[in-house]
Parts: sequence; structure tokens; C-alpha cells
Amino acid sequence: MNAPADLIRLTQFSHGGGCGCKIAPAVLSEILAKTPVRGLPKDLLVGIESSDDAAVYRLNDEQAIVATTDFFTPIVDDPTDFGRIAATNALSDVYAMGGKPIFALAIVGMPLEKMPVEVIQRIIAGGESVCAQAGIPIAGGHSIDTLEPIYGLVALGIVHPKKVKRNDRAKDGDVLILGKPLGVGILSAALKKGKLSAEGYNRMVEVTTQLNTPGTALAEMEDVHALTDVTGFGLAGHLLEICRGSKLGAEVRFDDLPVLPEALEWVKEGTATGASDRNWKGYGHEVRMPAGAPDWQRKLISDPQTSGGLLVACAPSAEERVLGKFRERGFAFARRIGSMRAGSASLAVT
Repeated sequence: MNAPADLIRLTQFSHGGGCGCKIAPAVLSEILAKTPVRGLPKDLLVGIESSDDAAVYRLNDEQAIVATTDFFTPIVDDPTDFGRIAATNALSDVYAMGGKPIFALAIVGMPLEKMPVEVIQRIIAGGESVCAQAGIPIAGGHSIDTLEPIYGLVALGIVHPKKVKRNDRAKDGDVLILGKPLGVGILSAALKKGKLSAEGYNRMVEVTTQLNTPGTALAEMEDVHALTDVTGFGLAGHLLEICRGSKLGAEVRFDDLPVLPEALEWVKEGTATGASDRNWKGYGHEVRMPAGAPDWQRKLISDPQTSGGLLVACAPSAEERVLGKFRERGFAFARRIGSMRAGSASLAVT
């Protein structure tokens, strides 16, 4: 029998929440290692070759379709907030390619015997509200009966073929700019343990429901060489994808990283997600930390972000213009965090 809607805690149904429930990077690499790649059409501008955020297919000289899908289990208990966060996260992959969303399809999996219809309706309404904010419709979708609640979107967008922003085109000397603060996974772990304050919760929802609209504007800038968004693999994981694809190293100054204030408090006390450790197991050997760095710093840079910020590699001359695009759209935490450099595909944290 379904529990009353006002007693439902969505996170009680899920073993992991948000992008923290992604398959760990090392395991995913093993799974995909033998995936056959056959006869890719020349108009497929971006496929699986660089672990990019979305596929891009050229329609003509002026238009290319950006296609992606993203869904996960609850990161919060409030149904409307869960729907909003999941939809924002899915649309982020379109913005991360420099695209503009045009419509979406809903992905809905719910434990129907345990979940009141009212709760499901609120999840879907939350996702629809974000799509309305982005100026697009949810034009259809698919639903199934599942053991855990799952919600997300198939997101479609449009971009000029010559303005696609990939994650593997960074250049030596590029500066790195991060659009949102880190710590979402840490706050979600604190929430599950009943530790998170009301202010901490409000700040987490505010950050995870902020659409990464600067990505569309960054597509117009030739000096923006690489673009991605920071999600389930953490800052270090997604920056290493830029490094591998671009055949460069990267250096990040830890003290320059934007961090949600309460997340910093909790991680120093040992609160973190299991996904952080899984992430580190997959790529920690490619990261050089300062001698004697406390373990909480490692947990922060590997913390899985749900609906995280855009990570930009741009020419130094474009730094202020890029930051201006973020500030115009209300991204108060956006800042320079490091740079790309010649060398092996690795990350140095100073």
C-alpha cells in the first residue's frame, strides 16, 4: 500500500542519488572497452570517441542536432525539487556542447506500488517547470514500473556545426574557468544523514537548478577551445577527460576552487559520498596532490556533482569575456581555477 504523499522520503528508495549513482569511471571504461565502432557517418561530428557530453549530428551547413539523455535516482526528498534538478542536469549537456535546447522527452521509472500518484505528478511537474524556463516543451517520453524512482530527460538541441564546443580541443596555456561551486555530493550525503541545514539545502537546490545557459553564448567565442560540465565523475574526472582528449596536462590551484560553504564544513568532518571513493579509485593515479594534503581535499575534487558547473578552457585573452558571460546570467561563483599545460594527460593540484 502506498504511504501518504506527505510522508514519502524519496531518498529512502535509492541506493545512490543524483549523478552519484553513475557507474564508476574505471568500471564504465571496462564495460565500453569492447563496444564496436562501425562505419560512423561523416556527419556525426561528435560520438563516443572523446567521452563528450552529447552526440552532435550535422543536418546541413548551418545546423547540427545535439542529442543527449540523462536520468538518475533521487538526490533530495522533495518531489518537485527532484524533478527540477534532474531536468536541469539533463539540459546541461546540450549547453555544454554550445547548443540551444529545442525540446525534450521525459524518462520516468517509478515504484508504482509504493509511490503515490501525487508524488509522481510533482516530480514530472518539477521537470516541466525547468523546461518552461529554458523555453522548450516536453514533447513526449516513456515510463516504466521500477524498484527505484528514476527521472530524467532526453534533451535535443541545435548548434551551428562550426560552433560546436567539444571537450578535447583545449590548448597549451588555456585558462580554466569553473561556473558553479563544488560540494553538491557532500551536501547530498549530509542530507541523507539528516545533518544538512535548511540554508544548506536551499543553496544546494539553488545551484543544481541553475540552467547552464552561458554555454550557448560561449559557442560564439572562437577563443573558447574546450567545454564540458562537471557532473558524476567530479571536477578531477571531467578535467582529466579534457586532458586526455587534448593530450595535455592541467594544473588547478586548490584555494581558487569555488565551494559551497556548508559542504566545506561537512567534508572536513568526514562526510562524503561513496561515489567519491569510487571515482578516485578510477583516476587517482592520474592526479598529483600536494605532499601532506588532507584527505578531505581529495574527496572534494572527486565529489560527484549533480547538475554541476560548466568547465571552460579558453585563451588567456578571453578570460574576462568568459567570466562576463557567466556574471551576466547570475553565476556569482564563476572563477578561474587553473590552466592547461604541455605534458602528459594528468592533473596537478597545487
